[in-house]
Amino acid sequence: MHTGRAPRQSRAQDTRASLLQAAVTVFAESGLSGGSVSRIAKKANSHDRMIYYYFGNKEGLFVAALEEIYRQYNAAESAVTLDLEQPITALQQAVTFFVRYFRDHPEFVTVLNSENLHRGKHISQSLLASQFSKPAIGLVQRALVAGQQAELFRQDVSPRDIYVMISAMGYFYQSNQYTLSAFLGEPLSAPDRYAQWESFVIDAVFRTVTAQVH
Repeated sequence: MHTGRAPRQSRAQDTRASLLQAAVTVFAESGLSGGSVSRIAKKANSHDRMIYYYFGNKEGLFVAALEEIYRQYNAAESAVTLDLEQPITALQQAVTFFVRYFRDHPEFVTVLNSENLHRGKHISQSLLASQFSKPAIGLVQRALVAGQQAELFRQDVSPRDIYVMISAMGYFYQSNQYTLSAFLGEPLSAPDRYAQWESFVIDAVFRTVTAQVH
């Protein structure tokens, strides 16, 4: 009797995970409004009723999709090993990670764009939302504190502010790359242009954390 329970539970977990990954893909392509339940179920090789069974409705699935992209973001962040003996290197590692994450995970950017159109209505329903920022800001904080202790960085800069600064520059470049490319008349997604921007962000962060206090 117990031998069949584990395989059934495993299949259920696989089905839920497949639906969730399909939802992330579809919502990234079409947003909440354009991402239909039927399309998501088809992409996951499942059925509409399974979405309602596991997530309640499309909005519940969207909340779960938001949690999933943040979970993946935090998992990637937790895998970063900082060289805290070398604070300058450590902060550069942190900046590089965040900037490249936005570049390498466009689904993270586009799903968040969709949620911002809804003024954060769905992420505010998440019981996990308050936990999402702590690991990411913690990565910056560890590098910043190491530099402050070595008297390399200013004492009056906030890890939150530096994290938001990095995110703002990395996120905006990725989320607006098509309109900016047309507006500026240059392909911002080209490898050499992106490398130049990454260097600019790193330089801007270091100018901020090492500037003299006036």
